[in-house]
Amino acid sequence: MITLLLRIIWWTSPHAERFSKRAALLAFAFFVGGYGVTLWARGALSNSGTLSPDAQLSIAVCAFAAAALAVGFLVTHLFGGVRIRELDAASIAFTAAAFFGLRARVVARFSALAGAAALVVGLAPATSTGAFAATAPQTFIVLAKQETVSAQLLSRLQLQGATIVASYDAIGVVVVKTGDAQFAGRAQKNLDVEGAASANALTFRLKPTIENNGGDQGGNGGKPASDSDTLSALQWDMKQIKTPEAHAITGGRRSVLVGDIDTGLDYTHPDLAPNVDDANSVNCLSGSPVPGKVAAMDVNGHGTHTAGTIAAAANGIGIVGVAPNVRIAGIKTGDSAGFFFPQAVVCAFMWAGSHHFNVTNNSYFADPYYYNCPNGTAQERLILKAEGRAIAYATRKGVTNVAAAGNFSDDMANPTQDRQSPDDTTPVTRPVTKDCLVIPAQMPGVIVVSATGNKRMKSYYSNYGMDVIEVAAPGGDRRFQVTPQAVNGRVLSTFPTFPTGDPRNCPASLRVLDSSVTPAAVYCYLQGTSMASPHVTGLAALMISQFGEMSPSDVLQLLERTADPIACPTAAQLVQYANFPSVNNDAPQ
Repeated sequence: MITLLLRIIWWTSPHAERFSKRAALLAFAFFVGGYGVTLWARGALSNSGTLSPDAQLSIAVCAFAAAALAVGFLVTHLFGGVRIRELDAASIAFTAAAFFGLRARVVARFSALAGAAALVVGLAPATSTGAFAATAPQTFIVLAKQETVSAQLLSRLQLQGATIVASYDAIGVVVVKTGDAQFAGRAQKNLDVEGAASANALTFRLKPTIENNGGDQGGNGGKPASDSDTLSALQWDMKQIKTPEAHAITGGRRSVLVGDIDTGLDYTHPDLAPNVDDANSVNCLSGSPVPGKVAAMDVNGHGTHTAGTIAAAANGIGIVGVAPNVRIAGIKTGDSAGFFFPQAVVCAFMWAGSHHFNVTNNSYFADPYYYNCPNGTAQERLILKAEGRAIAYATRKGVTNVAAAGNFSDDMANPTQDRQSPDDTTPVTRPVTKDCLVIPAQMPGVIVVSATGNKRMKSYYSNYGMDVIEVAAPGGDRRFQVTPQAVNGRVLSTFPTFPTGDPRNCPASLRVLDSSVTPAAVYCYLQGTSMASPHVTGLAALMISQFGEMSPSDVLQLLERTADPIACPTAAQLVQYANFPSVNNDAPQ
C-alpha cells in the first residue's frame, strides 16, 4: 500500500522533491482512512440489496472523492503553509484508497482533482476489466473448501457485492444474490472457496413422464387401515406390492414424517389434507426456507401425484396411499415449469435433516448434465459436491432418501455416452464412464428405484443396472403391460384442480373424478420412475412405523431382504424392448 501511494504521489508531479514529509504523512493518513471507511461502506451498501454493484461503486467513489476535496480545503484553511500540490497528493491518496477498497483498478497517472470533479457532478466511472459488470440480480451457489462457513467468508462475499440469501454452515454451502455477472470468478479467488457458479447454469429439472415425450422414536405399528375407498379398485399398483395385506397390520404411525421433495403438494386435496404437516412443509425455491403448507402449494401437479402414492388418506375418498396414517410434508423444490435449481435442492435436504424427517422421496434428477463427472466441467463438479454434501447431511441425521432411476432405458451400471447434455442449450455427445453419476439417484446413501408394470416386467422406458438399482416398484407401462387390472397401464394418484383450459390439467382421457365430495376430487393416471419411487418411500415409512427408528442402511437392508425376486426376461420378452434402446448410446436393453 505504501509503495502504491508513493508512486501515485510521484506521478502527479514533475518535481517530487518539493514534497515535504508532512505532505507524505498527510497523504498516507488519507489513504489508510479512505481504505478503512471504504470497506465499511462497501459492506453496508452490499447488504442493502437494493443497488447494483456499479451503482454502489459510483456512489461510494463519489462520496469519498468529495470528502477528500472537503478535507483538503479544510486543511488548507487550518494549515496555510501546506502547498496546494500537497493537497492534490492527499486527494489522490484518499480516492485511490476508495478504488482499492472497492476492488476497482486505478487508471495509471489519473488526475485526482479532475477525476474527483467529474465524479462529484454525478458521472459514473467507466467499467474496467476489474470493475463490477451490473446485470439483473442472479442467484449463485458458493461451495467452501471445508464443510463449514466462516464469518470471514460471509463478510468477504458481501464485500464482493453479494447479498447472503442462505448459509448452510453444516455443509459449507452459501446461497447469494448479486447483479455482478462476474461474481463467480471473484468469489473463487477467496482461498477458502472451492467453487462458485450461477444457479441458472446449474438447473435441476423435473423429467417429464412418458406421457409427454419430527421423526419416530419407537415402533408398535400404529393403527391398521382399510383399502375400500371409492377408487381403490383401480389401484393395481397397490395390490401388486400387497399394501392391503400390510394395512391389515399397520397403516403407519403419526409420529413418522415423510418429505416429498418435489413441486410441492396440493394441501387442499381431500385425500391429502388429513395427513399434510403444515409446520414441516416448506418452500425452498429461493434457497432460503419459507415454512408452511401454503408456501409449499403445488402449481405443477407432479408433487401432488407422488404425494398421493405415498400417503393418501384411508378416508373413504378416492385412493389409499402406501402409508395412509403417516404425516407428509411438501418440500417445494421445483417451480411451476418443473425446474429444480441447486439452491432449492440443497435447502430441501438441509430442511429434511434439520427437521427430523424419516424419509424423503426424490422424483427428479439434475440438469443441465444428465451424467455429472468428477473430472467434468466446473458446473458438474459443483453440483456433485454441493448436493452430495446436503444429501450426506440428511443421511447422517437419519433420513432415508429414495430416488427415481430415470426414464431413458439406460444401463446405469455401464454408461458409455451422454448425448443429451447440456440440455439447457445445444447438447453435445460426449463419452462418460462409471465414475459419472446421475444426481440424486446415484449419490451415496440414496435408494434407487426402477419401474415395473402390471406384468411384473421392467417398464419399457425405465433405466436399469446391476449394483445400481436397489429395488423396483410399479411405475406403469402403457405399451406392453396393459391388462384387465391396469386398463391403461398407468398409475392412478391424486392431482390438483387447475382452471379449465390450463395446460397443467391432467388430460381428460387420463383424469378420474370422485364426485362424492364437492368440488369433485381430481385423480390422474401417469407413468414413469417418478411414480415408482413413491411406492418405496411409503413402504419405508411403514417399516419405520412398525419397527421403530431405523438408519437408512437398515431400511435398505430390510427392503432388499424382503423384496420379491423378479426373473430375468425371456428371449421372447426381450424382443419387445428392441424398439426402445438406450437414449444415450443406442445399446439394446
